[in-house]
Amino acid sequence: MLQINGQRLLSHIQKLGTIGHDGPASRTRLALSDADKEGRDLVLAWMRELQLRIVIDQVGNITGLWETEENKDQAPVLTGSHIDTVIHAGPYDGCLGVLAGLEVIQTLQEQGFRPRRPLGVTVFMNEEGVRFQPDLAGSLAFAGGITPAQVYACIDKDGLCLGDELARIGYLGTAEATAIRPYAFLELHIEQGPVLDAAGIQIGIVEGIQGLHWQRVTIEGKANHAGTTPISLRHDAGLAAAKVNVYARTLAETYGGVATIGTLALKPNAVNVIPREAVFTIDLRHPDADKLAAVEQALDEFYTGLHQTDHVQISVEHMTAFDPVHFDDRLIQLVEDAAQKRGYSSRRLVSGAGQDAQMMARICPTAMIFVPSIGGISHSPDEYTPDEDVCRGANVLLESLSVLATRA
Repeated sequence: MLQINGQRLLSHIQKLGTIGHDGPASRTRLALSDADKEGRDLVLAWMRELQLRIVIDQVGNITGLWETEENKDQAPVLTGSHIDTVIHAGPYDGCLGVLAGLEVIQTLQEQGFRPRRPLGVTVFMNEEGVRFQPDLAGSLAFAGGITPAQVYACIDKDGLCLGDELARIGYLGTAEATAIRPYAFLELHIEQGPVLDAAGIQIGIVEGIQGLHWQRVTIEGKANHAGTTPISLRHDAGLAAAKVNVYARTLAETYGGVATIGTLALKPNAVNVIPREAVFTIDLRHPDADKLAAVEQALDEFYTGLHQTDHVQISVEHMTAFDPVHFDDRLIQLVEDAAQKRGYSSRRLVSGAGQDAQMMARICPTAMIFVPSIGGISHSPDEYTPDEDVCRGANVLLESLSVLATRA
């Protein structure tokens, strides 16, 4: 049975992981940073070694296509993910999907495989959304859900414009963001959760992705002396923010799903001053669209109540709103069959994290393969997937892509 070259794949993961190194076991490659450029340059070099046709589109997505004279007019089968990271990241998130895709193509080339369709690997721009929002911007533009002009206009916390940064690092491409229309898309990824590891399961068959809504909330109160202002006379923006946090947790416990306040900034941020302003973000996720909407509606009503009870002004910016996604049933079955053929244990599950695959599902049949994250840890230097699980996932990807690439 055909196998990927595990040592080569692991070596590529290790080498990419050294770029942006900022700690004993961590790296930071924020989208369109110098470290991101260095990572892109490395992956691009590996694509060129495989003699792939390179397409860099208007928003900086990179696609390497293995095509022949016989199949170049067919819609391609794509895989891929992202190589931008969060701050102090582990080595696998996103990178595994990109590098395993290249390994699959190299393995098939070495074996003389002749695909009836082109096979390609895409590196999507700004999946994480740490530096620029929205997250998943590259795959969203690829799918036609946002225009290049809207992408270029995104601003980071330092006031730098995404379009300018894309040009600065040399990845402002000329191809239309929507130029490639795949036959199918399949993404390999670490689970980023505890389900597979806890159950001792080797392969996750991903049926879909839960919905994701992000808000940026600004609460305006009134600064005053922390010692002389009675509790009953305060307009405390910090207290109001704390109440939102507690209520969001209550909503998650009531409706299911999750709710997280991930950033919080107070002004004037002094030990002896009542906060006059609180700005924070809320991350809401749920696999059911109706329940996700109900949570957001309940929050809106809570904001109205806070305005009356705490004497504060509240404004809400809706940063991101992605509905839950169900993947293609035929591709789900294909992945399940591939895992079974290889003798790997598997189970079906829903992704708790947002993924580029959810955008690709808008334009073509899509599915995902998960491998275990030990302890369910991700977005952390402690992120770890054993080598044998990395290779199992890549072999399921190999099995699945080779079937898709032979379909007329």
